Amino acid sequence: MSSTTSPYHQRVADEKRALIVRAATGLFLELGYDRSSLARIAESAGVSKATLFKQFPTKAALFDAIVTESWTSADALEVPEAGDLTAGLTAISRSYAALLTRPEMTDLFRIVIAELPRFPELARAQFAQGKMPWFESVRDYLLAEAEAGTAIVADADLATTQFLGMISNYLFWPRLLVPDWSVSSTRTTEVIDEAVTTMVTRYAAHSGVQVRSRT
Repeated sequence: MSSTTSPYHQRVADEKRALIVRAATGLFLELGYDRSSLARIAESAGVSKATLFKQFPTKAALFDAIVTESWTSADALEVPEAGDLTAGLTAISRSYAALLTRPEMTDLFRIVIAELPRFPELARAQFAQGKMPWFESVRDYLLAEAEAGTAIVADADLATTQFLGMISNYLFWPRLLVPDWSVSSTRTTEVIDEAVTTMVTRYAAHSGVQVRSRT
């Protein structure tokens, strides 16, 4: 008998996984990480405890899945090819804006902040598995533009922080404190355009200027 999972069974497993992740996120927000047992999560998701334990043997593994799925989605970053700084930064900023405005992202940060004093490992997981891979992808893109001669990047970490900060400071961070904070699509486009313009003005290479990058 073949051990290969059929498309049907894989789809069922994926659907149950999504139910578990959604239920866990809701309970972590409502009850806190410590008080949300795996048994209670299974009950809330409408799956058996055996099904939950098969996919997530520990609560830490389940939280890791929440982090991964929050940062890896249909809006996940596809790093552009170097050669056109304006087009590349625009594509990145659109992906970032779409990612940050998903309700799942706000939920994730609220869980981490609420549980930080008792469970600092949640913050470390969020930083290491979520934020840093995204940050590194953008930093590597800027360094690739520098290598291509289209950008002058002396400090790629700082440049990346500046770029992502211009977007997140307007579109994301107020959402954690102001429940009804909303930004229109028109305003989002303006935020993206201004961030890209600022970056291109600061970092675009000009003919005759030596390209510098920090490795």
